[in-house]
Amino acid sequence: YQLSINMTERQLFLQHIAQTSPSPLGLEINKAEGCMLWDKTGKAYIDLIAGISVCNIGHCHPAVVKAVQEQAAQYLHIMVYGEFIESPQVQYAQLLTQHLPSTLNAVYFTNSGAEATEGAMKLAKRLTNRTGMVAFNNSYHGSTQGALSVMGSEYWRNAFRPLLPHIWHENYNDDAAIQRIDENIACVIMETVQAESGIIQPNKQWIQAVQQQCNEKGVLCIVDEIQAGFGRTGSLWAFEQFNIIPDILLLGKALGGGMPLGAFIADKKIMQTLTENPVLGHITTFGGHPVSCAAGMAAMQVLLESNWIQEVKAKEKLFIERLQHPLIKSVRSAGLWIAIEFESFDMNKKMIDACIKNGLITDWFLFAPQCLRVAPPLCITEKEINEACDIIMACLKNT
Repeated sequence: YQLSINMTERQLFLQHIAQTSPSPLGLEINKAEGCMLWDKTGKAYIDLIAGISVCNIGHCHPAVVKAVQEQAAQYLHIMVYGEFIESPQVQYAQLLTQHLPSTLNAVYFTNSGAEATEGAMKLAKRLTNRTGMVAFNNSYHGSTQGALSVMGSEYWRNAFRPLLPHIWHENYNDDAAIQRIDENIACVIMETVQAESGIIQPNKQWIQAVQQQCNEKGVLCIVDEIQAGFGRTGSLWAFEQFNIIPDILLLGKALGGGMPLGAFIADKKIMQTLTENPVLGHITTFGGHPVSCAAGMAAMQVLLESNWIQEVKAKEKLFIERLQHPLIKSVRSAGLWIAIEFESFDMNKKMIDACIKNGLITDWFLFAPQCLRVAPPLCITEKEINEACDIIMACLKNT
């Protein structure tokens, strides 16, 4: 105990918090609001990653804080998911389905996006009585073992084998993937925009052909919008831009307004298969926690009542206009979701470190480590965009 008293919080963090990399960012943040973070010294940072697309309406929005406080005063956890009628779950499910196609009308709330992936995979196997799945290289759907099985990178999969069998990984935007979808396949799982590949958008005709093939072969089309959802790409749901309708939609990240929450959403007739043979076909203790649902609903209402989604394309254009430099190889974007590509990870890591030193929070992509991530809260202002770009340009000049 005496040792702990004499240790800094950073030392305690490194000693007692399980680490996921040998070099965590290690910033000690003690306040966040809007698009800004402040560390323990009072230094301010513009946040360009929004907790990896979590804080789409910004940090600590008053409506979300109020919803959390009010629900916490009513009740916290009272029963495992799906047994009691909990108003925050019911109201949020209703709000979500009101803004989705009519076939996406039943919501199963989980704790996270990865758990949403797991539930959707089980649902597809249960409904079709098939085991095969088609996923895509350089895709990311979570790190639990089922989600890891469909992750599109052997680098992350190999150390944890054996994983689920009967999974085929195809190339995104490749017609060969369509031929793989046959009567042995339970589901195809794909991101509307490949996130961790460094913002790779699908060809519209290709993604429509994937869904058509699923329809013809009795295969469920699972669309992962865990990062793409809630206005990130310039529409409430990215799939709207490609004129497709998922059989199962995966949500997470911004779904909880900053609180932990995920969901898989399908037609009631599909979702009902989890209620029998076996009963309790998918269960969770804390999924759809009432405080998380209250926070998420408040955040979604703020988003719907604002003009932020309508402003995404103009803000995207401003970023792209400003991000011009000989050291930048390319800039790929899908709304306020941008990958700035450099020649190497080493160059990108120098830029990330320099940006942080100069008051700008950014990061890299799992499958595109040479790309710098830009995914700020949608409420970012033109002034903050210009300030962020000024910092990036200054860091490029000094790197």
